[in-house]
Amino acid sequence: MVRPFGGLEKYHHMLTDTQIRSAKTAEKPWKLTDGGGLYLLVAPNGGRYWRYKYRHRGKQKTLALGVYPKVTLAVARARHEQARDFVSRGLDPGAERKSLEQTFEDVARDWYARWMENRHQRHAHYVLRRLELDIFPEIGASRLSDLATSDFRDAVQKIEKRGALDIAKRVLQTCGQIMRYAMANDLATQNPVAGIKPTDILKPHKRRNYARVDAADLPELLHAIDTYVGADHTRLALQLMALTFVRTSELIGARWSEIDIDAARWNIPAARMKMKTPHVVPLSKQSLGLLEQLRKISFDQDLVFPGDVNPKKPMSNNTLLFALYRMGYRGRMTGHGFRGVASTILHEQGWPHAHIELQLAHQERNEVSAAYNHALYLKPRAEMMQAWADHIEAQKKVYEARQLAKAA
Repeated sequence: MVRPFGGLEKYHHMLTDTQIRSAKTAEKPWKLTDGGGLYLLVAPNGGRYWRYKYRHRGKQKTLALGVYPKVTLAVARARHEQARDFVSRGLDPGAERKSLEQTFEDVARDWYARWMENRHQRHAHYVLRRLELDIFPEIGASRLSDLATSDFRDAVQKIEKRGALDIAKRVLQTCGQIMRYAMANDLATQNPVAGIKPTDILKPHKRRNYARVDAADLPELLHAIDTYVGADHTRLALQLMALTFVRTSELIGARWSEIDIDAARWNIPAARMKMKTPHVVPLSKQSLGLLEQLRKISFDQDLVFPGDVNPKKPMSNNTLLFALYRMGYRGRMTGHGFRGVASTILHEQGWPHAHIELQLAHQERNEVSAAYNHALYLKPRAEMMQAWADHIEAQKKVYEARQLAKAA
């Protein structure tokens, strides 16, 4: 117990460096107590964060004191004693933060420890990795009171210069969240990122918007495709597009010579790609199953999706679009829309941005690296594509569950 005024009550320290280093992670954050309200929070990601729990004016509060091992046990105890002294004099150490102020990296890791608890593990790892690679080397050692808007601007523009515009935007948003956290916890008196929009400091990137359904409407769309009463080639093309999210022209122009069943890969040559570089589409078990059905109805044609009138030419660009119209999705979904849906959901699930962009065959891949390899990250991309196909299957079951609930 801390006396309100007149000095500090002594207590016995409980922790040692050996205990801290040997502390194992668990599925949920847990505490190592040192005494007097000081404890070390051990996060599932392996991070170790110093905290001081105290009361001020009847309210329970927690003060962040740094990240171990950068902030050693001895330093954490010194900061703790200083904070206890504030409390003993009736002051809130959070409000007296200037003498205890941490660096941007300290606060960012504190924010991350709290933020990541309810996030998908893969997504949380990606966010921290971006900070460690792109932000901490630039402004991580700076104290919050020393940071200006220009510091954040320069850091994200450096990311933009290597061609990673989407990453620059996401990192700027993350920095804004960290600074809001700092303000809310009395760690900073101003937020230099507040009010800044990516378009204020980053170059505009024109993108055409295609009609697409929201993630919540995906189960109904998949059911409509599965039960489509038109031509088998059209139904199977839409199903394969949902699984691979390639461009419509890339799909309908597919040739059996591009399909490597044994390697579970679809190798699209540079001549058929928008960016004029070869592209690899890892094939999920579900995609391979569809290709087996297509092989049976293609009648030894060179094209996977031959046209009805002239089998020597691929089906029309409008075939899939008109099929979606007949299903009731005019103005709501296009063939290109599957790419947007997949990108949104995969990002929300925490798959690495670089892997998603490569699978979408976006131009950003060439700008990031002049030595771009079309097979880059092939193994993790194959894992991602299988997970995406499994998600598609799960969404079909969601539709069935919704129908049962309506009938009940």
